[in-house]
Amino acid sequence: MSPPEPGCILVIDDEENMRLVLKTILEREGYRVRQASDGREGLDVLAGGGVDLVLCDVRMPNMDGAAFLHEAVGRDAAAPVIMMSAYGTVDSAVQALKAGAVDYVFKPFQPDEVLLKLKRALEREILKRENLALRRAAAQEPPFGIVARSPCMKDLLTLIDRMAQVKSPVLITGESGTGKELVARALHRAGPRRDQPFVPVNCGAIPDQLLESELFGHVRGAFTDARQDRAGLFREADRGTLFLDEVGELPLALQVKLLRALQEDEVRPVGGAASVRVDLRIVAATARDLAAEVGQGRFREDLYYRLNVLPLSIPPLRERKADVPLLIDHFLIALSARMSRRRPDLDPAAAQALIDYSWPGNVRELENLIERLLVLVHKPVIEPGDLPPHILAGGVPPTATPNRPADLDLKARLRDVEAEVIRMALEETGGNRSEAARRLKISYPSLLTKIKAYGL
Repeated sequence: MSPPEPGCILVIDDEENMRLVLKTILEREGYRVRQASDGREGLDVLAGGGVDLVLCDVRMPNMDGAAFLHEAVGRDAAAPVIMMSAYGTVDSAVQALKAGAVDYVFKPFQPDEVLLKLKRALEREILKRENLALRRAAAQEPPFGIVARSPCMKDLLTLIDRMAQVKSPVLITGESGTGKELVARALHRAGPRRDQPFVPVNCGAIPDQLLESELFGHVRGAFTDARQDRAGLFREADRGTLFLDEVGELPLALQVKLLRALQEDEVRPVGGAASVRVDLRIVAATARDLAAEVGQGRFREDLYYRLNVLPLSIPPLRERKADVPLLIDHFLIALSARMSRRRPDLDPAAAQALIDYSWPGNVRELENLIERLLVLVHKPVIEPGDLPPHILAGGVPPTATPNRPADLDLKARLRDVEAEVIRMALEETGGNRSEAARRLKISYPSLLTKIKAYGL
């Protein structure tokens, strides 16, 4: 946590010399000091606002410290109070703390003692205020976590609310990083199945030979290593929602079985003799143009129409600039809380640069950038110079340049070329590894091995 900025301290003491001593000590450390000679005068100063902490004596005429403390702690946005006394005991200190004081100082005191207690009290107050701000922010959490100010996103929220009430399949389309799974979860949470399972599966992340078993389950002995029955994700999502992310990655043979499962509301485990009834909501998502995939014979037309009963398209971030400031604020609050650090402010010029940027990676790219800034920038204000050059230039992130050997090592050169071609394939497919492997004409496991080897 960053140290507190020097603030305004109210000193309440009927002894003028004591007030003068404390004023000298505190102003030397950069604090602003206001004074009062008794509790009643102190309340008047406190009512005027601008006080960050109170140092209050116990024994005073007119209104003593105990009466002042009782009045002060009951006020809204009350400043923390440290009590002081030359006649104090451990019991009196305990009573003061129970009454609402944050600390207690016995006179005579050492200046360093007072400064240390004051600093700690201000740090606790900062944490308390930030926690309160975070709780208020959580109470005002956008619907289903979807930040929306732009008209297109407000329309999307309206569609989510309507589509959530029925069982019909939904096909979510949108570029990589736009938040398709977030929308799928919103559909689940807004509907009558909200208390039942939400089961996501990335169809492009599971090898083709395992995908059927993952979806439909298998019986013991159906294949090598099938040592026990497995229910599968369809049955796991029974009465809830099954989210088929990157559904365009499904192989054609499995598309036929998925279509039958959707039409019949039943699945047959691999190696099983009988089908099992299921009752679930299907939500699918893809970054591909499935209509074009149908035209090229890579996706079944009948399955496409079965999934595309309720189409839901998420606009890219560059088409909803009005949401960028809200998203920045949302991520700054959430990620700062996760990192247990004070949330920094954003310089207006830096904020404008983020708004003007095209965000090819959409919301995911913005969230990753905010996280990187919070890790690397330890200042109260994020300035334009803290942003990556490509953000300031309004362009796209520079492609990493492969290391090139100084000699004519043919194997090293070939590795460089291979790494660059794989990188290009991943970029062209939006990071979809299954599609990249298909275009590269290599197996999916082989691609994963090369990605790890080249650090891509």
